[in-house]
Amino acid sequence: MSELEFYDVKSKAKFKSTEFTVKEKGGRFFAVTKAKSGPHECWRVLSKDQAAKFKK
Repeated sequence: MSELEFYDVKSKAKFKSTEFTVKEKGGRFFAVTKAKSGPHECWRVLSKDQAAKFKK
């Protein structure tokens, strides 16, 4: 799986992760991963093309 950059709002820091899941919510696609700084999740918006590529 590819590496994506996420932004952790709580710690105000960017980080990269290769372990994420693709979720659809309200017709939009998101990459979701566990935050490095705690138990919360970080979400990143994906295009339809990116979502299709990562769902494989």
